[in-house]
Amino acid sequence: MANIKFENEDKEIIAADGVNLRMKALENRIDLYTFTGKMMNCGGYGQCGTCVVEIVEGMENLSPRTQVEEQKLKKRPPSCRLACQTIVNGPATVRTKPKRK
Repeated sequence: MANIKFENEDKEIIAADGVNLRMKALENRIDLYTFTGKMMNCGGYGQCGTCVVEIVEGMENLSPRTQVEEQKLKKRPPSCRLACQTIVNGPATVRTKPKRK
């Protein structure tokens, strides 16, 4: 089992190992998208890059970055992931809607 803590929302959810981060967040009413992303997201296929999250803790418990993520997030730090491409296999702390640095 994986505890996923959403830092900005001060909410922690329990999920089975192997769960998709985006799906679990949306099931629990965690808002991943900025205004533009709400209107124009790709539905979880990794094409739009609007479900960016920052992993605060537990990166070792997530699937490796996909090729899609490497392309979409090349200007972001390694702690940033696309929620739709991230499989959770253990505890993690996530920051939604991270600011660009």
